[in-house]
Amino acid sequence: MFISYFGKLKGKKVKLSESEIRAIAMQAINELGDNANPELVKEVVEKAIKNSEYVPIPETQSQTTGRVILTSFGLNHPGIVSNVTKVLSDANCDITDLSQKLMGDFYTMIIMLDISNSPKDLSEIQNDLNVVAEKMKIKVYLQHEDLFRFMHRV
Repeated sequence: MFISYFGKLKGKKVKLSESEIRAIAMQAINELGDNANPELVKEVVEKAIKNSEYVPIPETQSQTTGRVILTSFGLNHPGIVSNVTKVLSDANCDITDLSQKLMGDFYTMIIMLDISNSPKDLSEIQNDLNVVAEKMKIKVYLQHEDLFRFMHRV
């Protein structure tokens, strides 16, 4: 999951994950020592990010995958697959599997995606898909594979 904060690092826009911001905070706490308090730590972290003093600290926790499950359903009509996949293509998402089923006037579609190369995060892609869903009068949901696995564990 990515924080919606966009900073600048050596002239390039960067997204900082929660764990990266947490690492910056831990570094600030260590440097402040006994003087550390919540307000001071927040100030130091914000200053470090704003002044591009951010130095990545290697992850110690396991990384999540970039795989996402898209489910869509509604009344069938031309252009649904085209419009949904156009949003995914524009976001540089890789479709790894796709299945669809027509049942009379209704359709369902399930797409496995890899969004790890996308400049957009999951919520940004979902927002783009919501525009298509409203236009096409369908439902489209994205769910991160890791969340899906945790929810359906036995």
